[in-house]
Parts: sequence; structure tokens; C-alpha cells
Amino acid sequence: MMGDFTIDQLTIPATLNGPGGADFIRSVEVGNEVEAIGYGTADVTYEPDEELPIFSNPHEPKHVLVARVGGGIVARALCETTLGDDADTAWLTTEVLPEFRRRGIGTALADAVENMALADGKSKAIVYSPVAEGPGPRMDSPTGYGSIRADDPSVTFLTGRGYRLEQIERLSRLPLPIAGLDGLVVAAEERCGPEYRLHYWVGRTPERWREGIAHLGTRMSTDAPTAGLEEPEDIWTAERVKESDDRAERMSPRRRITAAVEHLPTGELAGFTILSVPQQQHRAVDQYATLVLKEHRGHALGMLLKVGNLAHLERVKPGHPSIMTFNAEENRHMLDVNEAVGFVPVASEGGWRKDLR
Repeated sequence: MMGDFTIDQLTIPATLNGPGGADFIRSVEVGNEVEAIGYGTADVTYEPDEELPIFSNPHEPKHVLVARVGGGIVARALCETTLGDDADTAWLTTEVLPEFRRRGIGTALADAVENMALADGKSKAIVYSPVAEGPGPRMDSPTGYGSIRADDPSVTFLTGRGYRLEQIERLSRLPLPIAGLDGLVVAAEERCGPEYRLHYWVGRTPERWREGIAHLGTRMSTDAPTAGLEEPEDIWTAERVKESDDRAERMSPRRRITAAVEHLPTGELAGFTILSVPQQQHRAVDQYATLVLKEHRGHALGMLLKVGNLAHLERVKPGHPSIMTFNAEENRHMLDVNEAVGFVPVASEGGWRKDLR
């Protein structure tokens, strides 16, 4: 007991209907409510049945703490790590419903997950936190790209705990459908030239592409700009790709729509992008993991992947209102691609770092 609240750790349930399922559902609802305030939209939230497969990923262990007032969950904190003897980073989240702030709940939860990270041998904590737009003083990113509201509660909370801002991510929205999409695909194919070919699939990765997707997944952790956050390498293998596909097929109501581009002279994949599509047609689609390998940049492959997979989405899962995506503000090339397609800025989040040792 801490004042008028208690903190305990949740066990990730096997199913939402089984033991611990109700508490897990409520913890997700609390996180979604806080994030919707920060981003100014609920379009990036995942439902509990969509979150459970993510929280069950053995390659990215997650611990969930909740704070209760009067028995009800009013806040949560997450500590996510990766496997490996040299894994030095923990990704932390602390989320408190607005009406329960300034009671010491956020501080107690943040202390607890930082101590979890330390006990697990981690030396660095990374926090991604949305920042609602509004008037007032600004805090510039040290990358020189983007700024956030300096007096936002999340900013003052994190700076007070010794975190330093390292990067700003932009959340963008693309309204659907897109006029003239087929013409954009043709133009992108002509521009990239005959050495590259798009491949598409829904759900499970075809066996012939598992090694290539594993390589791209690993390079995603090293090639994407992370500024002073210094995100660690996350190694993927063909076996991990298959395991991820198995888990998604078994547990997730979402469907992954993938486009990958092959470099024909070598037969290797040069880039990919993934759309995560909810079952409900009225909800937004989530775009993540867009990457073109450094050695294949300069051929307009980013645009080819982007518009190609958008056309693929319209063929296999049409009718959704929009697509949401995050990009580092300094990733000007991908932002140029997004803006050319029709993405518009919606919100920002700060990427924060604290050295624990």
C-alpha cells in the first residue's frame, strides 16, 4: 500500500477469458485512454485481443505493473526487454489516468520499472511518450528536426527523472482511398527500373522469403534513424520469422499485409513494408517496418513499396478510413515519400533516454 493506492504485477494471461484476463483487458484500456489524450486520436490504439499476442512474444519479454485505487486499475507501467547476454536496453512506459495524477502513482510506477530494468542487468532506459500539441514554450530535438511542447506533463515528468530528449517522432495519417493510386504504382515501377520487382502476401511469410525478411528485420533495428537513443541491434532469423507468423496466425485478429521488393540480379530482398489491418472496417490501419537497405537506396524503392502495398491493401482489405504511421523527424526521405502520397502530420512523440548505471 502506498498512500491510497496499491501496485502489483500482472501475469500475462494465456487467454482473455482465463485467469488474469480481466485485469489485462483493463490495463490495456487504461493505456489506450492515456495514449489517445497524448496523440489527440484513438486511431493508433490496439484492442486487448490485438495486444495479447504482442505481450506473449518470447523474444521481447514484457512485464506489466498496475496501480489500483479502490480495487480498480487506474495506471499501468511496462518494462520491455530483449534477449541476449549483451542486451543492455529496457523500453519503459508509465501511464496514469488524468484524474489520478499528482498522487505519487506515476513516480512509484516509474521507480518500479526502472528497478526492474536494473535488476535485469540493463544499463539504459528508453521511453517513447506522446506530447499533446498546444501553445507555450517549445523543446527542440537535439537532432535539429522537430520540437515538442516543453510544459507538457510528460515532458516535465521525464526531465524531472533525469531523462533527456534524443529524438522526435512524427505521427502521420493518410486518408483513404487515394485518388490515382494505380498511376502512382506504374510511375514508381518505371522510376525504379527493371532490376527490381515487388512481391506481395497476406499473413504468413512465404518460405522462400523468410531469410530475406529476417535480414530486413535485423537491419530495421540498425538502419532506421534512432539518434542518441542508440537502439540496439535486434537479430531476426528465419526461425523467428516463422515463429512470429505462427503466433500471429494463432492469436491475432489482425492481418499483416506485406510488400517486399526483390533485387532481381541477386535474388535478395532490398526492402519491405507492412500494414497491420484490424478486423473492424471502421478502424485505421497501422503501417510499420518500412525499410530500404542502404545499399539499394537512390532507386525510389521507398515510394514503390509504399504505393505498391497501398494498392495491395485496396485489393485484399478495402474500406478502411485511413493509415497511421510513425517516422523520425530527421528521416526526411521517408517523410518526403509519405507527404507525396498524402500523409499529413497528426501528433508528435518524444524519444527519451536515461542511463541507469
